[in-house]
Amino acid sequence: MNELLFQNATVFLGDRFLTGASVHVAHGRIQTITDQSPVAPAGVTVIDLADDYLIPGLVDLQLYGGSQLFLNEIPTPATVRHIFDTHNRNGTTTLLPTIHSTSLDVMQQAINAVAVVRAENPLGVPGIHVEGPYFNPVKRGAHSAAFVRVPDEAELTTLFSRNADVIRILTLAPEIMPPERLAQLFALKHPDTRLSLGHSNATYQQATDALNTGQIPLATHLYNAMRGFESREPGVVGAIFDHPTVCTSLVADGYHCDPATIRIAHRILGDRLFLISDALFAAPPGVDGPRPTFTLGEFVVHYATDPRGPGRYMNDEGKLAGSALTLIDCVRVCVEKAGLPLTDALRMATSIPADVAGLGDQIGRIQPGHAARLVRLDKSLTVQGVWQ
Repeated sequence: MNELLFQNATVFLGDRFLTGASVHVAHGRIQTITDQSPVAPAGVTVIDLADDYLIPGLVDLQLYGGSQLFLNEIPTPATVRHIFDTHNRNGTTTLLPTIHSTSLDVMQQAINAVAVVRAENPLGVPGIHVEGPYFNPVKRGAHSAAFVRVPDEAELTTLFSRNADVIRILTLAPEIMPPERLAQLFALKHPDTRLSLGHSNATYQQATDALNTGQIPLATHLYNAMRGFESREPGVVGAIFDHPTVCTSLVADGYHCDPATIRIAHRILGDRLFLISDALFAAPPGVDGPRPTFTLGEFVVHYATDPRGPGRYMNDEGKLAGSALTLIDCVRVCVEKAGLPLTDALRMATSIPADVAGLGDQIGRIQPGHAARLVRLDKSLTVQGVWQ
């Protein structure tokens, strides 16, 4: 990156905005932030933001495809690069390509593909999210019944035998795992791998016991594909709300969660709630898509539009199969439909997921020493520029 000086910016500092601000970037790192307008030294490129927002690059920890390519379908480095490029155009500068329930062979191909791209772009694609296939069949959602399973000892050994550190998040339903298999998983996983409770029909007590092991710090897409909250059985949702430390993702697209449920979760969880796009395919401005239909084995989905949000995918069983957006769309839903403060919605898409991924000391914040992964938003929260 050239040496840059952003001027006349409304800079997001995590809990507030600094207006009329300047941000100096050199050697790929943020150097200084000031409310002054310093004269740029010779050789420094000046970018006048005309009071637009300057925010950290967005961090999306769960998405499956770009505008045209889908990781499960073609688990290659080229697909991973395509996914990154698609979402990067709309302000997501760090992401975890996600593989949904499939065979062990395809899982390994996807992990190896992400390992290749991580070596090229370590802060852009720091790893993979393996979503399943170790789910409760009752809460499999749109995941293929042919692949949802309880792993045997050999499968877990093979899964973590190569590139184990590439697996940043692994979503599973702990109640379907025999105790010895869960203990094996805890022992084999890499220290950088975060286990996440999801696609689970656990009771409140089962979910609480799993979270209390200290080995499962996360939960996947709150409210969706998990036992809901009821007065006499608080379920997985109740266990998440009641737990003191667990962090959970949420799909704020207007379909997966009603705006009121987003607002309620935010009120209860605060900075333990973060956003994911859950995008099967996405079509930010300037790219073709999203694909209208998609078939992979028994996994068949169709794109559907609705005035409640920017679009989503449904399978042949009428189940939600994922979204068709990028993370900035979720930020807008949180602000415009759920009524959350912009500062909170932006944290849910920047610093909180960066911390969840173990990268909060490098990305997700505009502060000296952090990587210069920056996004310009106008006042309608539309991306006008991306730098990294």
